[in-house]
Amino acid sequence: MVIRQLDDSVKEKLRLLAVSHGRSMETEAREIINAAVSTVDAPVSGQSRPEDNLAERIRRRFAPLGGVDLPIPSREPMPEPVRFDN
Repeated sequence: MVIRQLDDSVKEKLRLLAVSHGRSMETEAREIINAAVSTVDAPVSGQSRPEDNLAERIRRRFAPLGGVDLPIPSREPMPEPVRFDN
């Protein structure tokens, strides 16, 4: 694949990004393209993919950013409802 008419400033940013990740510009471009198309829901090579629910799609989109462990609060019994017949 050849990408023509790429701005010099874009090439320079790609070069600097590649250097910061310790890889070649080609590898960096490949990683960027892979990350961009991994969020596309279209079937690839004629393969159909089961529909994900919204929560799964959100999880997949933000998974590369890492997760957050939140404390799970302990459950307490439900309080008695207010009574108005007294």
